[in-house]
Formats: sequence, C-alpha cells, structure tokens
Amino acid sequence: MRRPLVALFSAAALLVTTTLSACGSSPDKPSTPGQPDAVNVGVIAIVDVAPIYLGKQQGFFSKRNINLNLTTAQGGAAIVPGVVSGQYQFGFSNTLSLLVATEKGVPVKAVCNGNTSTGKDGEDFGGLFVKAGSPITSPKDLVGKTVATNTLKNIVELSVRASVKKAGGDPAGVKFTELPFPDMLPALQAGRVDGIFVVEPFQAAAVAAGAKKIASSFVDLASNLTISMYFTSKQLATSNPDLVARFTEAMKESLAYAESHPDDVRTVLGTYTQISAEVRAKLTLPKFPADIDKASVQSVGDQAQSLGLLTKAPDLNLLP
Repeated sequence: MRRPLVALFSAAALLVTTTLSACGSSPDKPSTPGQPDAVNVGVIAIVDVAPIYLGKQQGFFSKRNINLNLTTAQGGAAIVPGVVSGQYQFGFSNTLSLLVATEKGVPVKAVCNGNTSTGKDGEDFGGLFVKAGSPITSPKDLVGKTVATNTLKNIVELSVRASVKKAGGDPAGVKFTELPFPDMLPALQAGRVDGIFVVEPFQAAAVAAGAKKIASSFVDLASNLTISMYFTSKQLATSNPDLVARFTEAMKESLAYAESHPDDVRTVLGTYTQISAEVRAKLTLPKFPADIDKASVQSVGDQAQSLGLLTKAPDLNLLP
C-alpha cells in the first residue's frame, strides 16, 4: 500500500541529512578535477523525459564530466523523497508535486524546465478520456465519478479539476484513484474507472483503442503551462553548486536539442519504452523550452490553493 504524499514528503525532510551516494567523486562534495561525477536522476517512462535521454545519447552530460544514470519511477511525487534522501542527485517531477513538497518543508530547488504544454486545445500531448460509448460527454459529467491519476494531488489531478470547473461542474465532486499510466486504459475499458488522464505515449494508445477525449486539461489549467521541472536538493545545491550548474547547462542543451529535433524525440522514446515505431510516429509531442514559465507556476499554485491541494500561497522560492 502506498503511503500518502504527506508521509512521503515528511520522510524526505527527515532524510535530508542522508549522505548522497555516488561512484567516483561524491556529488555532495566539491567535484574532483578529472574524475566524472556519477549522477543518478529519477525520471518517469513517458515522452516528457525524452530530452534527458537525448542529452545522454548526444554526450551533453559526459562533456561536462557527468556520468549520467537514469532510474524510472511511477510519478514525480515519488521521486521527490528520493532526491532529498540522496537516492537521486536530481529528479524530474510535476510542478504541483514540487509546490506541495515545499509547502511541507521539503528542501528542494528547481534547476530548469522539464516540459510544457502545447497550449492547443484538442492538440495537446495529454488529455482526459472516457471509454467509447460512455454517456459522459463533458468534464462536468465526471462529478460523482472516478478518474485515474498516476499519483494523487499532482498536476494531473489539478488539471482535471480545472477542466471540470471550466465546464461548469464542481471540481471537488470528482473522485481520484491512483494508477500507473500503463494500467489506466485497461481500467477504463474494464469499467473500474470512469475517466483517465494520460500523456503520450499512453494518449496514442487510448485513441487507438477508441477512447473519447473530452478535454485537454493541461490547456484548461494554464496557457504555456510548465508541467514539470528538473530539481535537486537544497543540500546538493549548497554543497556542490558546480555540479548543479553543469547539470543545468547539460539539461538546457538537451531541451533545446529535443525542441529542434522532434524525430529524434520519437526515436529515443523507443529506447526506454516498448512503444512501437508506428505508434511513436503518431505521438503529439510537448514543448521543451529551457526556461520555466513562472506565470504558469504561479497560476498552478493559486488554483491548487483554491481547490485545497495547497493550504497557502505557493512558495516560488522553489524556482531558480
């Protein structure tokens, strides 16, 4: 049974003094000249993280003396405690999970953007779906129904609530259950949930299965939405700012490369998922700007507070 997010974040705060692990030079201390820093990054097996895989492939990290290892997790909320405990030196997480973490006193710091919505209704890389033939035709029809999210109280949940509110429904009346992205479509088809919110490559699978898209919820939440960010612990940011700076430079170069090489994004996706080339060719890709859209982060925080997912105004000191 998964622990609640609050418990995860509290545990992370208690583990902040844990020694960061590494091979070669230790990332929580100044780097040793001539020796690469062994860096473990927590990611999710979705299209959003394609830039970091491309960056590793293109040598953007190795040329900055970083020996990069990528470890997959179910969701960004689960990655946060891993970064603070030192299991990962950096992590990928959605914007809301990071805001929730900082509210709970978890010492994390964003270093750069992760990915951004396309901002185009009906043409985004994620969407809210119901099964074919469902009587649900609008997000407001989900009031009293159950929607799957990859982790609770994250940006997916907030986005779905935003779509329900925009459509004239009560966002507090929607029930959410936690499921990994790969399990959502089977659950929808079996009738165990009434709706799912999925991102690529799972959106393409939902469309292929005949599921009906009723909202582009990221677009409903904010224009130019910064959906995710790469982050580190405040401990590492203080003890080894050189490593953080080199990682950030490599990550920004990776984002720029992904933005200008969409075909490479589709290709690299096949190296860390089992998505076929045929399906990858049909994917809608997110945007990969290097910089965080701070206005959208503020909007996420404000809306999360209004819906009770945050108890106070968002702490934007999280941002670089």
